Amino acid sequence: MHIVDGALAAPVVIGGAVLAAGGVARGLRDLTLEKIPAAGMLSASFFVASLIHVPIGPSSVHLILNGLAGLVLGWAAFPALFVGLLLQAVFFGFGGLTVLGVNTLNIALPAVIVHYLCRRGLARGTPRIAALWAGMGGALAIALTALGVGLALALSGAAFLPAARLVFLAHIPVMAVEGLLTAAAVYLAAQVKPDLFATVQGPQR
Repeated sequence: MHIVDGALAAPVVIGGAVLAAGGVARGLRDLTLEKIPAAGMLSASFFVASLIHVPIGPSSVHLILNGLAGLVLGWAAFPALFVGLLLQAVFFGFGGLTVLGVNTLNIALPAVIVHYLCRRGLARGTPRIAALWAGMGGALAIALTALGVGLALALSGAAFLPAARLVFLAHIPVMAVEGLLTAAAVYLAAQVKPDLFATVQGPQR
């Protein structure tokens, strides 16, 4: 869900950059040594998953896996996803540098929200219950990201309202796919390493 350079109004770009910088700063505080391997893996997963994208107006449709990143990393998802977005903008021209803050905010903030909504269900349930919570979290993260993209476009001018609606509708299938992928990943992790989410997330603040 990359918004391209030049699509947003200057106040939206500046506001997104400020909020994203705050999120990255908070995420770096939570990026402990135990989280670094997971952060690197999930940043790489996001980078690869979102390389295959279908342009839709000023945005695009593709897998993100930000729900999974949020479930595992919490606030540390901000720097992890920021790095993936930065590399994509530099090497492939996806999104852009001027909208890097907005794109980071739209993708990483839903990851953090899902983390807080679903973390207890993951840590305390059976593998099947954990997978159920993860599936809902994965789908919700995409829905919130689509809403964020739509809001950023809507705030940039009434001319973008049709594109904002199209972006959300086009991501409904992606919600289902991401939900299934996130549920499958968490189900496997819960069977192989049941304490993953407790140990990776560390103490909550």
